[in-house]
Amino acid sequence: MRKLRVPVSPSVSLNVRHRAPAGPASPRRPFVLLHGMLSNARMWDEVAGLLAAAGHPVYAVDQRGHGESDAPPDGYEHAAVVADLARATSALGLRDVLMAGHSWGGHLALRLTAEHPGLVRALALVDGGWYEFDGPVMRSFWERTAEVVRRAQNGTTTAADMRAYLETTHPAWSPAAVEARLADYHVGPGGLLTPRLTAEQVMSIVASLQRERPADWYPKVTVPVLLLPVVPALPGLAGQVREWVAAAEAALERVRVRWYPGTDHDVHVDAPDKVAADLLALAREADRHKGSRQRGSRQGGS
Repeated sequence: MRKLRVPVSPSVSLNVRHRAPAGPASPRRPFVLLHGMLSNARMWDEVAGLLAAAGHPVYAVDQRGHGESDAPPDGYEHAAVVADLARATSALGLRDVLMAGHSWGGHLALRLTAEHPGLVRALALVDGGWYEFDGPVMRSFWERTAEVVRRAQNGTTTAADMRAYLETTHPAWSPAAVEARLADYHVGPGGLLTPRLTAEQVMSIVASLQRERPADWYPKVTVPVLLLPVVPALPGLAGQVREWVAAAEAALERVRVRWYPGTDHDVHVDAPDKVAADLLALAREADRHKGSRQRGSRQGGS
């Protein structure tokens, strides 16, 4: 794995974790992987390794303010972050990529695909990209989240305590995944953790999520799309998620849905083998449908 430093503006460079494809054969189509809000590219490491082992170059991007990328004071609204991604892929010489976005990264990947035809050959939305944030359930959720984010800025949790908490609450996670989650924080004196983003920067992202409706982008997406939704444990949200996924399935031109029941929101960390297998199936579908504009079949899974 190589770390690439990719300038996207005079003051901002993004960190990209690049894995070269394994094997002597000609490399297959590249994957670009996008993490969620308050996350980082390392959370994709296990999936990325499996994709590279199957012959695909892989580029996992740290968005601005996340992971090892630069953290300017502003510019966290979707238009700016999507522009970062478009410039980064151009600087890397990538087109016709297989794009996968988790959570907030799914919303970014959806908009990027809609706004930049020719950049993305196929799109995977991993428990994100269909949530409607301007509604009573999600408004309540974000109000609670904002308070948690503000409290976290005080730095009252140590790295050791967070590691023990993650190992207890996520027993399926590998040690590498636990360390990847810890990379969401700065480690200060005494091992105390503080988030990489300020509360104001986080709420700037949330404001973009509340302003944008994924449904506005669906008509502009003509490439094959794979939806990988999780049924959330949050009361009142599971039924809403099924409605949002059904609406996306009805609106997108070529789409498949693979449900991940009983899996955590970080499905790519909980079940990297399954997620990688689904992404590789999407890659094969993209090659089969190259140049095709016909509507594909829809199918559910569990």
